[in-house]
Amino acid sequence: MVQQLTPNQTGIFYPDSDGQPMADNTLQFEWIVTIKENLEIIFADQADVFVAGDLLWYPIEGDNKTRRAPDAMVVFGRPKGDRGSYKQWEENNIAPQVVFEILSPGNTIREMAGKLEFYQTYGVEEYYLYDPYTKDLGGWQRIGDHLTVIPEMDQWVSPRLKIKFKSALGEKLKIFRPDGSPFLTSVELDNAKKQAELAQQQAESERDVERERADRLAAKLRELGIDPNEV
Repeated sequence: MVQQLTPNQTGIFYPDSDGQPMADNTLQFEWIVTIKENLEIIFADQADVFVAGDLLWYPIEGDNKTRRAPDAMVVFGRPKGDRGSYKQWEENNIAPQVVFEILSPGNTIREMAGKLEFYQTYGVEEYYLYDPYTKDLGGWQRIGDHLTVIPEMDQWVSPRLKIKFKSALGEKLKIFRPDGSPFLTSVELDNAKKQAELAQQQAESERDVERERADRLAAKLRELGIDPNEV
């Protein structure tokens, strides 16, 4: 990731990159992209919902050291659009309400504890942490001033996102959109689109065949002196 520096009016620079890779491996990357892109699809028609992946979030003006880059985050009340980083004071001081983190083997307990503390301190309402290797999903929901562990994540429905998590012990996480359709990878989405197009083509072909059959029958009836409209 190329590091860019963005100054504010006071001359303080807010890097657009922390110099860390978005993901450490293909499995982590696939989950990050899948979650971020499906959230984009869910809120595509809502102009005031901003979704981002691996975007540095600066909560305090004048402080370029306090920052995090959630693997995916959702901000209600902010417009869509490109950003080099999310500077909260330039966003009506609205903090991301929902964040996701996908674990990699390189993540440490200290690192993840630091992230939880950051999200609790700066106003996140829902925090979801998934380990694709152990298939373990954790969730925290803000109650008062604290992010509190969600006791059971299987069948949990996000209050903000309205998405459902299916997290049975030892099974791969499944996430469902508010309409009940599953989160899919880009390849799965493309295959689903192709299948839908093929089904539509087959249905149209069947309708064409049926129309041709009806036209032949009507022509035959006319040859026999029968009005097909009266049959």
